[in-house]
Amino acid sequence: MSIHSLQPLPPEFDARHFRHALSQFATGVTVITTRLEDGRFFGLTASSFNSVSLDPPLVLWSLAQGASSLPLFTGNSHYVINVLAAGQAELAERFSRRIENRFDGIDFELSRTGLPILKGVAAWFECHNRSRYPEGDHVIFVGEVERCGVQPQDALVFHGGRFVKTATASSHDTTKT
Repeated sequence: MSIHSLQPLPPEFDARHFRHALSQFATGVTVITTRLEDGRFFGLTASSFNSVSLDPPLVLWSLAQGASSLPLFTGNSHYVINVLAAGQAELAERFSRRIENRFDGIDFELSRTGLPILKGVAAWFECHNRSRYPEGDHVIFVGEVERCGVQPQDALVFHGGRFVKTATASSHDTTKT
C-alpha cells in the first residue's frame, strides 16, 4: 500500500460536521399540536418523528431540553402529530417561528380530545402522552396512538437543510377511528 493512497484521518469529533452528516438523512416534517391551560392552541414544527410499535401503537418525537414549550408537552395528556404534505412547507415555517398566534388564519378540525388536526395533512396521529425520556439535549416523547387518519399524497421532506418533495404510491383515503 502506497502512502499516497491513505485517506486523511478525520478530525476529532466536530459538532458542525456531525450536524451536516445528519442532514443527509431525509425526514418527514410534522406539526405537533396541543392545548394550553387557558384553552388556546399551541403547535410546533418537528422532524424527529418515528414509529415505535404496532402493538400497542406507539410513535415518538423529540424536543430540545431548552425549548420554552417543553412544559406544555410534558404536562399535557394528549397531542396530535400532523404529518405535512408536499404543499405545506409554509405551515412548517409558520409553526417554527416565534409568533404570537401560530393558528391565526389556519384551517383545522378538532380531534376527539379537542386538539387541532391541520387541514390537508398527509396523516395525523392523536396520541396519549405515554412516556418521556430525557436523552442528551432532548426529551424523547413516546405517544400511544388512540386515533389516526391518512390522506395519501406527496410528502414534505426535509433533507440537506431544505424542504423537498417525494411521491406517494397510492391515492386512496383511509381514516381509522
